[in-house]
Amino acid sequence: MTTDTARLSLADVVAQHARSRPGELAIGDGDLRLSWLDFDRRVERCAAALSAAGVSVGDRVLWLGQNSFRVQELLVACARLGAGFCPANWRQSAAEIAFVVDDLSPTVVFTQEQEVGDTVDAGLALADHRAAIIVPHDDPDGGYGAWLARAPATEAPRTGASDAAVLFVYTAAFGGRPNAAMLSNRAILAQAVLMAPWMGVHAGHRYLNAGPLFHVGVFMENFATLVAGGANVFVRRSDGEDLCRTVETFRCTSGYIVGPMVDAVVAANTGGRFDLSSLRGKRGHPDYDTWVGVDDSPWGRSPGGYGQTETMGMQTFNLLADRDAIGTHGRPSPLVQVRVVDPDDREVAAGEIGEIVVRGTTVMNGYWNRPELNAERARGGWHHTNDLGRYEADGTFTFVGPRTRMLKSAAENIYPIEVENALRSHPAVADAAVIGVPDDTWVQSVKAIVVVAADAHASAEELIEHCRGRIAGYKKPRTVEFVDALPRVGFAVDYDALDATFGGGNYPGGTTRST
Repeated sequence: MTTDTARLSLADVVAQHARSRPGELAIGDGDLRLSWLDFDRRVERCAAALSAAGVSVGDRVLWLGQNSFRVQELLVACARLGAGFCPANWRQSAAEIAFVVDDLSPTVVFTQEQEVGDTVDAGLALADHRAAIIVPHDDPDGGYGAWLARAPATEAPRTGASDAAVLFVYTAAFGGRPNAAMLSNRAILAQAVLMAPWMGVHAGHRYLNAGPLFHVGVFMENFATLVAGGANVFVRRSDGEDLCRTVETFRCTSGYIVGPMVDAVVAANTGGRFDLSSLRGKRGHPDYDTWVGVDDSPWGRSPGGYGQTETMGMQTFNLLADRDAIGTHGRPSPLVQVRVVDPDDREVAAGEIGEIVVRGTTVMNGYWNRPELNAERARGGWHHTNDLGRYEADGTFTFVGPRTRMLKSAAENIYPIEVENALRSHPAVADAAVIGVPDDTWVQSVKAIVVVAADAHASAEELIEHCRGRIAGYKKPRTVEFVDALPRVGFAVDYDALDATFGGGNYPGGTTRST
């Protein structure tokens, strides 16, 4: 592939595929099949409808729903217009959705009635910002189809601006609120062109978008498939039977099927009900391995590395290092420079731990509407990751862990301060801290350690339900411990002491695990 990432947008790539492989499959979703020519025409119509709604260069479009081919369609249409598209986390609480709406100030909002409609509607009602148009995408009568049908016949503008921020992904809630990383056409296409051959992605590839499309990890192979001219296939959410049926129907060759999703597929395919022989898998499973082929691509043999949403996924790749390498996270991508620095931003020697900083083609344009944070995180022309790492003696790289503690539930990042703020908003809570406890299914489960105010009372169940109404369900504590006081080192909570007392461990990048 020789895609010129300095000149093209996602929309230009789709238009070229429409010329060169017009009849080949581009999109699959349930009963829907779109060729590249069909998809390009729908993108043109979608861009015209967005333009008629007032969307132009620099404006934002918000998606508040589960997976759908419409996410891809809207994203590419926004790329054509030079606008930004944000697929928000549909698992969020109403208050969190309201925050995103007010922070992003979108011109057009797409919602979903099935499963998440009540929470989305409550979030829109809580928000101060009022979008020009709200489209319930799954309304069979007045929804997305009707909105698209009203698009004017005139051709929408085509910016072709490869540096325009096109994908907005909320992440990095270290300070208690999430921030939208703005990823450009240039960053997306460069990463995709790099990763496609490493992932074994080609024009015959069919990628199952099974993970949530508010997660950059799902988009990495999605974009690689798009630039290679393969087909992106969508399921609304990760139901085991739907996954199996979709793999069989579209002959999917790979998919974002990880952790509990693998177990759901195994359970749904008991007795070999579905033909999943086209699929190539990366995760071992005693049943899964008997009917799913092995992914023998470089990425399949040695997946992962170190990365962030802010760098379009990956900064280092395990596949760039030998198996006997000292470092645990490979070597840096050829698209970026990676340094490890001390608190004064001076590079440290091999073997020493410092903050990971990066610059290069795949680094984000910054966080939306965060000038002070951008000045801090991009000082000196380097993106400061807020993560710790080190170079080893052989030049390979090791990610040590976040400078600010982070928890992990399956593929989702959970920032303790978000959960702690939700707990402290309960009138009976005087103080609270959150740790991660190893979980064989979810990586970690959230444990809250709570100090109850004098003359107050709150049960564990009450506090968990209190959090459920304020933050996404996967972030809420699963268990609660009550103490008289939190251990501290000076003014700071001593999280290491809490881990030792209450069984914390298995943190991202670390090797600790309670027994």
